[in-house]
Amino acid sequence: MGIVLFWGCYVTNALLIAVPVSPLVGALLVRLPRTPAGADRVNIFSASISAAVALTAGVLGALNGARGLHGSWFLLDRAGASFLAVIAVIGWCSAVVSPAYLAGAGKSLFTARRARAWYYTAFHLFWAALLALALVNNLGVAWLLVEATTGASALLVAYSGRTSALEAGWKYLVLTTFGLAVALLGILILFVGLAPHGGTLATLDWQNIARHAAGLAPRTALFALILILVGLAAKIGWAPVHNWLPDAHSEAPPPVSALLSAALLPTVMLVAWRVVLTLGVAVPHHLADNLMVAFGLASLAIAIPFLWRPMAWKRLLAYSSLEHMGILALGIGFASPLASVGVIIHLAGHALAKSLGFYAAIPLARHDPSSAHRAPRGLVRLSTPVAAAAGVSLGSLSGLPPSPLFLSELLILLGGVAAHQVVIVSIAAVLMALGFLGLAHALIETLAGESHGQRWRSGRTVRLAGRLTVALTMGLLALSAGAYLLVDSQAGVNLMAGIA
Repeated sequence: MGIVLFWGCYVTNALLIAVPVSPLVGALLVRLPRTPAGADRVNIFSASISAAVALTAGVLGALNGARGLHGSWFLLDRAGASFLAVIAVIGWCSAVVSPAYLAGAGKSLFTARRARAWYYTAFHLFWAALLALALVNNLGVAWLLVEATTGASALLVAYSGRTSALEAGWKYLVLTTFGLAVALLGILILFVGLAPHGGTLATLDWQNIARHAAGLAPRTALFALILILVGLAAKIGWAPVHNWLPDAHSEAPPPVSALLSAALLPTVMLVAWRVVLTLGVAVPHHLADNLMVAFGLASLAIAIPFLWRPMAWKRLLAYSSLEHMGILALGIGFASPLASVGVIIHLAGHALAKSLGFYAAIPLARHDPSSAHRAPRGLVRLSTPVAAAAGVSLGSLSGLPPSPLFLSELLILLGGVAAHQVVIVSIAAVLMALGFLGLAHALIETLAGESHGQRWRSGRTVRLAGRLTVALTMGLLALSAGAYLLVDSQAGVNLMAGIA
């Protein structure tokens, strides 16, 4: 039996180490081919291996009960496994669509001969940091990984080399780095407060923080909590520290925008969620939960007016990200089992729908370059596959049934009622309804508004949009069906208790 347990632990450690190492190896391999086609093939092959390894680890973590898997350097509970699976799926999809984007990208920040290699290298490094971030069992290491995502992703945001892209990349780099500096100050305060219980890097392990947080001086815990959450908020894109988000999402290559919105923002929020769960007990009056609720309401309130305005396609999706990060913050702040499950469902549904919207931007920009500056109109008459992609994306993001986001938003609001936050729930429900109306209007205009020009030819990017629409729509429907079955069963109730 001892030998079996030893080998089981060995295999588990090896698998989890392979999760971030696989894309790191991919970042090296994509530099070897000397032709664009060779780099594309290596990118897709290495991305497929990385995604398979990460999904296997995610399934293993989800099947190991409420406690999940944990060791000296890793923690993979059910929430972490869900985030890991989302990062794996969105990373793989973005890697697969990247060749289609690069084929028509034109000039870039790099020389034409090596531009593709630099893109793939930065992409896989960015993906590796995100995958590692979902696994690490230490707040200090998590901060380092969040900072690592900034460097790689800022390079990708500025990839096109346009003045607006360079400005967006620089703004993203400066503002998020400043926010992370604030978070680092909070982490140092927490480390000093916990020093009597450790004094090494392991002092910042999540289990150690949870074990000794109640013994912290109230002022120390309060300062550390506020600084960490406010600093991470700048990276997540919560209002009012979201200023970099619309520009970065608009200027980044569409596959990178998908990874930013559907993977980066939620993964950093996982760190914030763990901070709330471990350090929140040390501050009075549920201040940690209330701070999350405040971020949620502020993000919703600021996003709504923009969702009601005609806007360039990717910029509309960026402000939708602000809205949905606010909804996730509300779910975390309500701190009830129903709301926690709503957060997990919302995370997955938002990731699939938002990434599909960004992938649709590839053929949209190719056939209608003006969509980078104005709202697209009448896609049904121009291209059925692209219209389907845009329609499924906006319809799901707006919360139209059978979108899983309809159920997740309902669960989050019911979780707020269960947490006796009736006033907050009422305000949030009104804001969500206004957001729905804004996105529904954008959906109608995008699909059926007055269009100009000839019907688009069914080229590579249009066909790819059609295939992705079918695949991701099936994923959204499967997620909706699974979510309904989950909340309607005793096993689902038990799972809710496990996640919360």
